[in-house]
Amino acid sequence: MTITAGTPPTHNTPAGLALGFLTGGVIGASLTAFIGGCVVERAPLIVTGLVLPAVYGLLFFLATLPHRAREAAVVPRTALAVIESLEAVGGETSDVPVRFELSVVPDDAPAFRVEIRQDVNLVELSEYRPRGVVVVEYPPDRPWKTRIVMRPTPEWEERAAVARVDSVPGPAMKSETPGGCFSTVLALLGLLLGAAAVLLLFRADLFDSHESKSGAPRPSVSSSSSTTTVTSATGTVTLGPGQSMLDEGELRKAVESLTQGADKRQALTVVVQDRLLTVVFTSTGVKAAAFDPRSLPYERVPGLIEEARTTLGVESPQSWQLTADGVTGSLTLRVMVSGDGGAGTLEADGQGNVLRRNGS
Repeated sequence: MTITAGTPPTHNTPAGLALGFLTGGVIGASLTAFIGGCVVERAPLIVTGLVLPAVYGLLFFLATLPHRAREAAVVPRTALAVIESLEAVGGETSDVPVRFELSVVPDDAPAFRVEIRQDVNLVELSEYRPRGVVVVEYPPDRPWKTRIVMRPTPEWEERAAVARVDSVPGPAMKSETPGGCFSTVLALLGLLLGAAAVLLLFRADLFDSHESKSGAPRPSVSSSSSTTTVTSATGTVTLGPGQSMLDEGELRKAVESLTQGADKRQALTVVVQDRLLTVVFTSTGVKAAAFDPRSLPYERVPGLIEEARTTLGVESPQSWQLTADGVTGSLTLRVMVSGDGGAGTLEADGQGNVLRRNGS
């Protein structure tokens, strides 16, 4: 017997896709406005970059408040369940994420099979094993949100100690159906359109005033192998055919070409692609979360790119991009890889140590 209280949520609904697109647009617009405002010293842009995500978060909270209130009003049901299988899926702290597959057998409702993910303290992990009986709770209308009760009442603890629970046949329902590649592409499209909207609406502030402020044409240095362009706001290095920023010493040389001589400005963002380096500099007198672009862990960059291409589950990776910024207060590196199988992101600290991965 299987439960019929509903089906797990999916990202592929029109509302879910629209929300992903809108969220990407807000992220792109706010980041572009904030960084652009810092570069050209325009307070309206900086305020827009800070206020936009706050307003969006507040509107989202208010819009979903009634739904969350209805969910919170549902009294959870307690039942016994048998562990069909379990697998630790990561963990660098005392709480280890574990994927459980459970057969849940309520006293007064149909039994069902469910797959969940729950953090378990490393000390208590040995208490959970296949065919072990545990106490669980779940909302009757959302059984895919089943949770193992770590500290059950004495009555339920005694029942779990002596009970024999049979397995439930059939596939296990999961807490959420993944959105797939389409939802990821739609979110990225929203991000790009959000950034483009800010550039279009504030083009006078971002470009015209900056050109008049600089009072000089942008210098450009070209050679048969690379092209370097430097302004008071940005610097770019474009390599020639057959070259790559991953070649030994190439990235360091490109960064130093933008920061040579007396130019020791701090950077807001550094973006590295296969043949292109872009550095967004801070403006004089502007206080921002900046860093020295020469402090990048050059020796770790090729390894991070290779690790992102091979460990994020992206099939046939075709392109990569490394972004370095100090928005969080310390230097953070993010490597994004995309291909036929979707996209994935790897995040590392300023020394090149991997912090987290987000596969496709």
